[in-house]
Amino acid sequence: MTDHPVDLDKHRGMAAQKATDLRRSLAEVENHVRELREREADLEHRLMTVPSVSWPEAAVKARYLLNLYAASLPAEDTRHRALVTALLDDFARLGGDN
Repeated sequence: MTDHPVDLDKHRGMAAQKATDLRRSLAEVENHVRELREREADLEHRLMTVPSVSWPEAAVKARYLLNLYAASLPAEDTRHRALVTALLDDFARLGGDN
């Protein structure tokens, strides 16, 4: 017996290797998506349960919600997209984020 691991990938055909690579990539992406959803749920829980103590903190919550809203708008809804952009610009200007 040998102490060196055998690289089974070297013994597979090209089609099998590509299928294995795709499965590995898909599993990695699914893991990242799951982690992102968990982090997003944690953030949203904190945004809902921790009260803002200042207007800038409330604006952070509003920015997050506006970005969610803007992401759900159809591409052809340019009027509402422009309103969201104008309000986010106002937050940046008034909050000194420039």
